[in-house]
Amino acid sequence: MPQTEHTERHFTAGDIVRDIVIGMSDGLTVPFALAAGLSGAVNSSAIIITAGLAEISAGSIAMGLGGYLAAKSDAEHYHSERERESQEIIRIPEEEKAEVAQIFRSYGLTDAETEPLVNSLSQRPRAWVDFMMRYELGLEKPDPGRAITSALTIAGAYIAGGLIPLSPYIFLSTARSALWVSVLLTLAALLVFGYVKGHFTGTRPLRSGVQTMIIGGLAAAAAFAIARAIS
Repeated sequence: MPQTEHTERHFTAGDIVRDIVIGMSDGLTVPFALAAGLSGAVNSSAIIITAGLAEISAGSIAMGLGGYLAAKSDAEHYHSERERESQEIIRIPEEEKAEVAQIFRSYGLTDAETEPLVNSLSQRPRAWVDFMMRYELGLEKPDPGRAITSALTIAGAYIAGGLIPLSPYIFLSTARSALWVSVLLTLAALLVFGYVKGHFTGTRPLRSGVQTMIIGGLAAAAAFAIARAIS
């Protein structure tokens, strides 16, 4: 019988999705809470729009810079650990071989099966270091352009998320009416965002969507109540 070709489909855009989740979740929640809080204190759409745009600008820059520094830190950590492993296979090769053997044994291989694998790997220094980085330290080689990509993705997702709760204040005449439209629009966006996030991260989409919506709604309600009490 003819064999059906087996095609494996794995999700490989984890870093990008993580950055979008970080930027979008904060972008939806923080400006939403700020706009709701200001709506409880003032009835001026102009003030809320100005404050909201200022927050989105500052927040996207701060979040993007944070993503850039985190990615740079990961890359520097990887390269420093790789240099250390490269030196160790030269200075203490027997100890490093023992560590490789222990890793293979943890997968159920016997000593007889492990020994030729260890000896073969030790003849390939670059592959040996690659093996130790991945299976001893759990570190993957970072993408050289990861820092810039992460910064732009997080900042862009923050801006996109932040404009959703702010948009009703731009198009409606009064802050009070814009508040309720903003609430409904943002809660719906949080629900959809949480659902999509759950789909990509492997959790139950509906549960993820409801949790995300509740958290964002509670943050905005708290901000609104505090601002209203102070004013």
